[in-house]
Amino acid sequence: MGKWANQAVSQTKSAFQNSGNKTVARGAANYMKHIAPFLGISSPKRKQLEKKAWDNLDTPSETELLLAAKALWKLPEREYQYAGADLIGEFISVCTPKTLIAIKSLITSKSWWDSVDNLGSKVISPLTLKYPQTRKTIKQWSNSKNIWLIRCAIQHQRGHKKNTDVDFVISICQKHAKNSEFFVAKAVGWALRDLCRIDAWAVKIFLQDNPKLPTVSLREAKRGLNRL
Repeated sequence: MGKWANQAVSQTKSAFQNSGNKTVARGAANYMKHIAPFLGISSPKRKQLEKKAWDNLDTPSETELLLAAKALWKLPEREYQYAGADLIGEFISVCTPKTLIAIKSLITSKSWWDSVDNLGSKVISPLTLKYPQTRKTIKQWSNSKNIWLIRCAIQHQRGHKKNTDVDFVISICQKHAKNSEFFVAKAVGWALRDLCRIDAWAVKIFLQDNPKLPTVSLREAKRGLNRL
């Protein structure tokens, strides 16, 4: 790692050290099925600590930013994986489509819905909105056998609102309409629910064309339609 990455990681570790709560840590570990140990730092507190730790950091290069994020990801406690995604999000302005390719290793490492969805909101959604050429990477993920890459592909336009490419999202959902894996089916449902605000008719047609949609997908899609 270079100077910037070392500084970012060191200051994050110093900020998090002795800031956790053992009761919070046990509860979080139980809730997350013991995917990793926890320091016991709540989300609001973590964000405060991150702000303080990163306040004096200069704007990094994309390479240094990714090195720091990957170094944080390798640390054992779960809060460091959250911090890795948050750090990229903090300096998302320096990121290019290369970042989307680089974070594949983060998506597929220590994977659970918390880390994957955090990368989705902080990194994947803004980058796919800014760089339409990232569609190639999203297509590759949607064709993967890894459920977390698939989940990211399905949800990559969450938050795009009026800029959502409805046809593209529908095409990915269609590809996985019969996928009963919970985290994939849930993602399909969420994507359809979000699409209801933009093109409810497209969602209705999708449901008509897929009468055997997994229950969790159907439930979320209908929630979106019922809110109209």
